[in-house]
Amino acid sequence: MNRKTQLAEDDLQAYVDGRLDAARRAEVEAWLLQHPSDASRVAAYRQQNDALQALFNPVLNEPLPLQMYPQARHRNFAQPLRYAAMLGGMVLSGLLGWGLHGAEKSRQPPMAAMVRQAALAHVVYTPEMLHPVEVGREQEQHLVKWLSKRLGSDVKPPHLAEAGYELMGGRLLPGSQGPAAQFMYQDARGLRLTLYLSNKPADKGEAAFRYAQEGKVSVFYWIDGDLSYALSGEVEKADLLRVATAVYQELNR
Repeated sequence: MNRKTQLAEDDLQAYVDGRLDAARRAEVEAWLLQHPSDASRVAAYRQQNDALQALFNPVLNEPLPLQMYPQARHRNFAQPLRYAAMLGGMVLSGLLGWGLHGAEKSRQPPMAAMVRQAALAHVVYTPEMLHPVEVGREQEQHLVKWLSKRLGSDVKPPHLAEAGYELMGGRLLPGSQGPAAQFMYQDARGLRLTLYLSNKPADKGEAAFRYAQEGKVSVFYWIDGDLSYALSGEVEKADLLRVATAVYQELNR
């Protein structure tokens, strides 16, 4: 895929629908980290899916009217047996699939999914000029109350003026542990960093600072209290560590 100049639309759709195997999914995620425009399209597709599910799921879950089954008056014993066999096969396939899914997840570092989501959110939203954040810093009090309620924990954006960064605002995001939040910062040169917050994973591992590289994005991540944090930016590791340390100190004052 490195030799390609554009990712196929079928790959993007399959990624959004969860139809890629683990190896291909990893390749697509690596591509998205390098191509913010495609990452933005993926985010838009997911929003469309969420909206369609919210609109039509209640209808899909309704039982069909009996009049649509004229053969119901002439049932025989073979039909229920066939349906029971089909249902049993579906349940067994689901259990096997979930078991394999769990085995795959168990091989991943506890916070790997959160780090990847933080990096993807960073490349999707930092290029935005008109709407980089959902709620601006002028409504910081409202932003704090809203995100705290959605995450179920006290959330506050650290003030990083001493580190050279000003808060731009924040937004609500979906995360692997439920709702997540993103705060965005910008320095005098226009360089942007993002701080991603989510509920800590059940298998949280160690709480100390850890470093990851997702494409061009550097990420420092850690656990503090009931929340996981990931600071992302396209900056040198030492510079990002300096700001991550400032974030930690500000959060624990």
